[in-house]
Amino acid sequence: MRIGILQSGHAPEGLIADYGDYGEMFPRLLDGGGFDFDVYSVVDGVFPDSIYDCDGWLVTGSRFGAYEDLPWIPPLEVLLRAAYEYRLPVVGICFGHQILAQALGGRVEKFAGGWVVGPTQYQLPGEDMTLYAWHQDQVVQRPEGAEVIGRSDTCENAVLRYQDRALSFQPHPEFDRGFIEHLIATRGRGTVPEERLEQARAKLGQPIARARAVQMITDFFNQPRS
Repeated sequence: MRIGILQSGHAPEGLIADYGDYGEMFPRLLDGGGFDFDVYSVVDGVFPDSIYDCDGWLVTGSRFGAYEDLPWIPPLEVLLRAAYEYRLPVVGICFGHQILAQALGGRVEKFAGGWVVGPTQYQLPGEDMTLYAWHQDQVVQRPEGAEVIGRSDTCENAVLRYQDRALSFQPHPEFDRGFIEHLIATRGRGTVPEERLEQARAKLGQPIARARAVQMITDFFNQPRS
């Protein structure tokens, strides 16, 4: 199965040498799932010629907001609506989670409680799952057809499933401890309140359910579809 990665942002410049850009993180994360990957840097205006260029799509995170007036956001929404309509599976991560919901009629806003960063516990049916979060925006109104399958104390619509058409996560399964530590030390300084950063640092030793999230994404892409 060929997955098209719609890269909607770039990792901080100082981290790319060690961790790769966002478009490189997901092939590494999903290695062993039976996938091939193509990367389209939509944030730089690079789009596929057709939604059928790949068998499924994955939208990455971004420092931008889904509601911002940027030239690449409307064509990305058009692509996502077309993929959804023609039942090509889509996975969204953080910004990808938000832009997918917005494209399908939902609403994205800044969270009144401020930034959510670091290890965060999410409640899924029959299990809890801790993943790294890094966001201020979130989906505040779900589109029609979206089912909540994961929530947290700070994010009601944290994991959404759209039948067999789409699956999206507000947290970042692609981030590891080293990457989130660097975000706290660099991108977080002067942007996220220091108290919130300290709280995140204090929780960095918590086990992260990265393998469980990978299983969910892999199973979603590989499930039989008519």
